[in-house]
Amino acid sequence: MNRTPAWNIVLGVVVGFFTLLIGLPFWWVVTGSIKAPQEIIARTPTFFPHSFTLQHFDKLLSSSDYPVYLANSLIIASASTVITLLLAVPAAYAFFRMRFFGRETLYRAILLAYAFPSIVVLIPLFGMFVRLGLVDTLLGLVVVNAAFALPFSIWMLRSFFASVPKEIEEAAIMDGAGVFVILRRIMIPLIAPGLASVAIFAFVMAWTEYVFASVLIISDVKRPIPVGFAGIIGQYQIDWGLLLSGSVLAILPVVVLFGLVGRWFVRGLTEGAVK
Repeated sequence: MNRTPAWNIVLGVVVGFFTLLIGLPFWWVVTGSIKAPQEIIARTPTFFPHSFTLQHFDKLLSSSDYPVYLANSLIIASASTVITLLLAVPAAYAFFRMRFFGRETLYRAILLAYAFPSIVVLIPLFGMFVRLGLVDTLLGLVVVNAAFALPFSIWMLRSFFASVPKEIEEAAIMDGAGVFVILRRIMIPLIAPGLASVAIFAFVMAWTEYVFASVLIISDVKRPIPVGFAGIIGQYQIDWGLLLSGSVLAILPVVVLFGLVGRWFVRGLTEGAVK
């Protein structure tokens, strides 16, 4: 379709608007984290920093438990991502390739997990975790995050499995390959973009989860960033430099993850959408 100059201008304005809408808050957070306290709370805000200081980062890392919260979040998010992938891959392949009674019904029932707010299961889940001894443990949050990430991950990976030509599997079967060999050596390498998409989804979901972490974690030394950082800010006053520097460090792991597998993530979204 040939686009007119007027259409290109409108499209550029729309793209520029949403770029500013999304990018400006990040710019404000990053630049504010390196401003002097007087400049942060100045009556006239400055778009570009007129001062430069790392005192907020130094105070955050040396005078608070933020490094402990950061380590807890990394452990929880990384473990949740690995467990989600280990469970979602075989489950998605089973729903795609294997034939068993009630397969489609069970597949649709799994997706119903997103039809209800997570807060609905908070109380019964807490009671179950008390009996299992998982309250106030990082393992408990890993289990919760993996459980809530699995339905969407299975749905997404099933679409990727469906995009692989059936002839490839048939050729492997003719060569005597079993189900696990086909899955491990053929299917998984072919759906690498899908795995990257699921990994980023599971990591970000676990990294930003607040509700269950605020209820299931009691000890301060086991809190992840969303819960622990809320206590650092203060109840009656806000240290804006501390808040902004903590936000920058909280964003950093996600940015690094996108930098490593972002190309596969974008490719995964487009391929999954086509299918």
